[in-house]
Amino acid sequence: MKKPILLFAIVFLVCAVPVKMQPAVDLPSELTEASKACIECHSEQNPIIYQQWGRSKHFRANVGCYECHQAGKNEVDAFEHGDHWISIIVSPKDCSVCHSKEVEEFTNSHHTKAGRILGSLDNVLAEVVEGNTALKTRGFPKGISAAAVNGCWQCHGSQVKVLKDGALDPATWPNTGIGRINPDGSEGSCSACHYRHRFSVAQARQPENCGKCHMGPDHPQLEIYQESKHGIAYYAHREEMNLESPKWIVGEDYDAGPTCATCHMSATRELPVTHNVGLRIKWNNRPVISTLAHETDKKWGLKSAAVTGEMRKKNMKKVCISCHNENFADNFYIQYEGLIDLYTEKFAKPGLKLFGKATEVLKAVKGDRYAAFAQMIDFTWFEIWHHEGRRARHGASMMGPDYTHWHGTYEVAKHWYGKYIPELWDVIELGKKNNARKLAVELETMLEEVLNNPNHRWSIGKEDPAVKAERLRREEKFHRRYKK
Repeated sequence: MKKPILLFAIVFLVCAVPVKMQPAVDLPSELTEASKACIECHSEQNPIIYQQWGRSKHFRANVGCYECHQAGKNEVDAFEHGDHWISIIVSPKDCSVCHSKEVEEFTNSHHTKAGRILGSLDNVLAEVVEGNTALKTRGFPKGISAAAVNGCWQCHGSQVKVLKDGALDPATWPNTGIGRINPDGSEGSCSACHYRHRFSVAQARQPENCGKCHMGPDHPQLEIYQESKHGIAYYAHREEMNLESPKWIVGEDYDAGPTCATCHMSATRELPVTHNVGLRIKWNNRPVISTLAHETDKKWGLKSAAVTGEMRKKNMKKVCISCHNENFADNFYIQYEGLIDLYTEKFAKPGLKLFGKATEVLKAVKGDRYAAFAQMIDFTWFEIWHHEGRRARHGASMMGPDYTHWHGTYEVAKHWYGKYIPELWDVIELGKKNNARKLAVELETMLEEVLNNPNHRWSIGKEDPAVKAERLRREEKFHRRYKK
């Protein structure tokens, strides 16, 4: 790890810090000679970087280029530059010399584990289904998919490869993915949120900061936020948000509306700032079936696994009651978790079992010619849970009704009944005709059980008469109420 001359903890947190926080050592009275030498050239060669740094708290604290970029001669990504050894990459391990608490929290969070997607189904899609091996670099002489390099890796993070001459392989750099795997072995990228070289706290607190990654068909948090009352309030009164405040406590320093940082990271009157974005999130809504967030932490070996889902829910409710009363927060969770239960029981659990059995049939029929995502049913099921099911759950979690319904549960239902069920019948017929009859009959039996479940029997003309009568009664009451 680099050994910075300065040991002062400079404040450029993503959310807020108490104003009474004291530095570990006295501020230096001036820039080091090494940083002065950097500035002499780079102020001419890279004037934008120089100006950005000049507006930063680093500048005001006399922390310059060398303090962040210096490296030991034996570090894998170090190279000699003038009279010094430096590194292009400033990793969380480097930032921890001054920002130890923030890096400890960040390292123990889901964010720094985002690079683990490199071996997941999503990355297989980018490498095989969408991509090829035509992009060849010295680090990937056999080739790598440009779809993965330019897509997945830019949000989730690449594994940065250092070549024999000290250069960084272009397939893996530049990269500010939040879960980047750095040459020094650390995970994460502080600059994913704290943009170089100004490290503006106001920029880091705004919702667009998160929107680089948290948007799109499978996790549209930015779009959901924009349609929610939280987002509407923020955009209408952005100038009242006091975003530059060193102490940014909701209800004290601002009350116009919350941002992503407000709810997930920033200080309240009861909670301190945290760089572990999962400690206020009870449910992990990324998998097919939602799981408690601490269970994911446990699987990854994170210390925060000790903070249970219910504890995280209590943390989030402490944020909620900064603006709302407890009854409001309690009722919100009843609505939100009711949506999770609906999606899970009606679609996710039966859908997952049906897909598993359908895959068995297809493998038996196709043998060595079977490949995942080589048939439409693979895409149909994947999008039901990975896109539409996630949108429904995320929409409910952030009070975005359009994403919960029209982009969420409606799309789930449309593709379940209009595509998935018919495709399952096609697999059954294929299996019966191609020496996979036993497996096909098992799938058929399973499908009939699902369709005759109270959740689905309406679709085969078997809606519960009592349920139907009650629905018609409410409908008639509605018409009477608004009848002219």
